[in-house]
Amino acid sequence: MHSSHSRRTPAAGAALAAAALAVGLLAPTVHAAPAPPAASIPAAVSAPDIPVANVKAHLAQLQQIANANGGNRAHGRSGYKASLDYVKGKLDAAGFTTSVQQFSSSGATGYNLIADWPGGDTSRTVMAGAHLDSVTAGPGINDNGSGSAGILETALAVSRDRLKPDKHLRFAWWGAEELGMVGSRYYVNSLGTSDRSKISGYLNFDMIGSPNPGYFVYDDDPALEKVFKDYFATLSLPTEIETEGDGRSDHAPFKNAGIPVGGLFSGADYTKTAAQAQKWGGSAGKEFDACYHASCDTSGNIDDTALDHNSDAIAYALWQLAGGTSAR
Repeated sequence: MHSSHSRRTPAAGAALAAAALAVGLLAPTVHAAPAPPAASIPAAVSAPDIPVANVKAHLAQLQQIANANGGNRAHGRSGYKASLDYVKGKLDAAGFTTSVQQFSSSGATGYNLIADWPGGDTSRTVMAGAHLDSVTAGPGINDNGSGSAGILETALAVSRDRLKPDKHLRFAWWGAEELGMVGSRYYVNSLGTSDRSKISGYLNFDMIGSPNPGYFVYDDDPALEKVFKDYFATLSLPTEIETEGDGRSDHAPFKNAGIPVGGLFSGADYTKTAAQAQKWGGSAGKEFDACYHASCDTSGNIDDTALDHNSDAIAYALWQLAGGTSAR
């Protein structure tokens, strides 16, 4: 910073200072009272940008896990448990309270991972969830490493921001979704009526990085739908109502139990129309994800832009819905 001063010779300046000192004129400089430290001022709660490179780093880890465990991360296979251990380790280190819920399906033990961020009103809990299992045919990096990594990195951003939400925040990674939402159904069925009533909303993220992506928003609950549409409006990105996955993912058990649900989806094996390609880019006449449930659903089967926008949308929704203050 450059500031201007009138010019004075060094000797004259020294003489003036000495004279002022002699008559006590150089009183201590008076400053306005210091502002209170930033930590004591509630920060406006604006969602952070979720670094897509971090989300992709989680996907690379899930790919490595699949590579080391027979090419998949399916229920009852070693790759699933290794995936769960990876996610749990990240959350434990970030200060979440984690619990692993066990269930049985198709003769094998399944696992749900639940992670609670300390604080917030537990009678008003906002949940975000994604299924962590793949099909046996491949590593399942878009379906559903993408949703799993997106909510993981958002959870880690909660920790980085030292968010103090008004509502309680809970994240979940479901097992055996590919066998019929087994893990999420087990979780919802394990809740008593009063515990169900404490969940003010459940947000589901199943495939958010499709390589020929669409931008689909669940329309099951108007308030939750609006939060996501508001976010995409800030990007001038049009959305459509999600219909392909209705009843086919982990929001279904929550919805059936009377819990408000919302979520995002980038498309599976439906075909992108010419009108959709015009507004979203990509290839008309091709599936949103040609590698859906196939061995080619690898870390190369991801559209970075869709993954980035959807991960940021997850954070925006959770910060809006949970409220509170941040030390960021």
